Amino acid sequence: MGENVRTLPCGSWPSPIDAALAAAHDGRPEFPGFVGDEVWWTEPRPAEGGRRALVRRHADGSQSTVLPEPWNVRSRVIEYGGRPWAGAVVDGAPLLVFVHFADQRLYRYEPGGEPRPLTPLSEVGGGLRWAEPQLRLEHGEVWCVLEEFTGEAPTDVRRVLAAVPLDGSAAGDRAAVRELIDDRHRFVTGPRLSSDGQRAAWLAWDHPRMPWDGTELLVAQVHADGSFGAPRTVAGGPEESIAQADWAADGSLLYASDRSGWWNLYRDGEPVCVREEEFGGPLWKLGQRWFAPLDSGLIAVVHGRGATALGVLDPETGEVVDTAGPWTEFDAAPAAHGDRVVAVAAGPRSAYEVVELDTRTGRSRVIGAAHDDPVDPAYYPEPRIRTFTGPDGREVHAHIYPPHHPECVAPAGELPPYVVWAHGGPTSRAPLVLDLEIAYFTSRGIGVAEVNYGGSTGHGREYRNRLREQWGVVDVEDCAAVALALADEGTADRARLAIRGGSAGGWTTAASLTTTDVYACGTISYPVLDLTGWGSGETHDFESQYLESLVGPIAEVPGRYAERSPAEHAHRITAPFLLLQGLDDVICPPTQCERFLARLAGRRVPHAYLAFEGEGHGFRRADTMVRALEAELSLYAQVFGLDPAGIPTLELGT
Repeated sequence: MGENVRTLPCGSWPSPIDAALAAAHDGRPEFPGFVGDEVWWTEPRPAEGGRRALVRRHADGSQSTVLPEPWNVRSRVIEYGGRPWAGAVVDGAPLLVFVHFADQRLYRYEPGGEPRPLTPLSEVGGGLRWAEPQLRLEHGEVWCVLEEFTGEAPTDVRRVLAAVPLDGSAAGDRAAVRELIDDRHRFVTGPRLSSDGQRAAWLAWDHPRMPWDGTELLVAQVHADGSFGAPRTVAGGPEESIAQADWAADGSLLYASDRSGWWNLYRDGEPVCVREEEFGGPLWKLGQRWFAPLDSGLIAVVHGRGATALGVLDPETGEVVDTAGPWTEFDAAPAAHGDRVVAVAAGPRSAYEVVELDTRTGRSRVIGAAHDDPVDPAYYPEPRIRTFTGPDGREVHAHIYPPHHPECVAPAGELPPYVVWAHGGPTSRAPLVLDLEIAYFTSRGIGVAEVNYGGSTGHGREYRNRLREQWGVVDVEDCAAVALALADEGTADRARLAIRGGSAGGWTTAASLTTTDVYACGTISYPVLDLTGWGSGETHDFESQYLESLVGPIAEVPGRYAERSPAEHAHRITAPFLLLQGLDDVICPPTQCERFLARLAGRRVPHAYLAFEGEGHGFRRADTMVRALEAELSLYAQVFGLDPAGIPTLELGT
């Protein structure tokens, strides 16, 4: 700290991190891959309507955007999407196939030309959607996952592996799409082919399971004409989650299974590296990967406990050598080509960037979407990894971000306000990475506590299963335990605690406000609020039976669905709140918010409801993110008695 330290009340510290800066740096690169020797990936463009652009790194290190606006490289399969592109070098030039978000068609593109559709449109329900494309040039096809709606309801849907002709003959003809398997399983991932092209492996699962509960690993022969033989199940089951499978160069089958209680790697059924840490994770998007086999027989692995590293595993010895660098978090996205591995990585002082590892030298470097400090890093928070004690002595993992400013301190005796952040999922976790949205608060004198409550990933199956039938209980208790511990130890002001979250975190926030008196206010984004409605037709197919494990079988415990729902207990809310919702959200639709607000009518609880046109589940447009973040800060300012300069006042009605 310099000589000019000023003493100012928490919440009034001047910060160079404004909402526009936080919005401009939201999102991360995704789905990196190789096209010949080049690395390509998708990245967010908040200023271009929130589209995802495809970016190409040329041999000389320069980068270019492959498709202009409004092309948006993003799949809607299972609504969370999946790998939306594939590429290869044909006759010295790139050949690309990609999914365009607006119409969900698969397109073919060669730089210099125009994208041409390969798949037809369907008027039925959500139409035809595609994910995890892979070019099979020997058959003149692209193989992928097809999601096909058969009726108007979100659950009128079938999924198969399908082959789409590259010559465009299916662009107007659904019959020209060749199905590779039948639709006996509700969910499938894209096929991985052995190096000789003669065997395919993929994952499948069925309602009511989610992929982190139980999946099956299927293998089939691939005949010379590109047809599949009868699939057989080689691993997995209702209580064994296989997160990923792929073939090693020698033809052995590799997969990540949690049969031991942790996602570990297996080769032809035998464990390769037994550790109480995760070498897999929750499959929220088709095509997520935690390992990538190398031609040498080594395996690039994303692994860890509560955080992830990128390492190289020798399956003969079980030894892992981790990559050195400033990164503490690697996304489920490694891809390999020769001796090279690309991945997406971040750390407490750097946002997500595309990283390349040379497995021969062990050297790693940033090659794309490079983090560039938009402000002096002295304004970044300095997080602490902590474990708290929850009810019954159980461990609760959290990241604590105290207020931090290079030139401001709070007056003696003033404890800072703290906001508990409940992550979405809920079968997910908050990673320890630089997030300017957190810095937006901490640089103004407001602390943030990210809680990886029971049910979160990264700590083994037992920790994940704590939330089974306990959603709205364990998550709420664990967040409260962290908030109250921070107050009891003198870190946070007990009278100025808030909670915020989106999606499943929005549920935890609303449930916390209706069932505890811990928080003075809360910010609820695109939430689940009414379990009965959400679990009986209001959400999409992938999560339509998630509540069977999170809450319990609706046929057996219908009362529990009402009893746990914040919408049923709106009358218990006394704390002011902000509700944020995208009007195009099909995962947590606006009707959830509207029903909740209707039940709150006349109860004189100060609140605001901001609904955004053109936004779905999770905000992607810069203007939306600015409005939402400034509204949230204004709520805390009004409730906690703070004075942040230059923030529009959020009007709280009753």
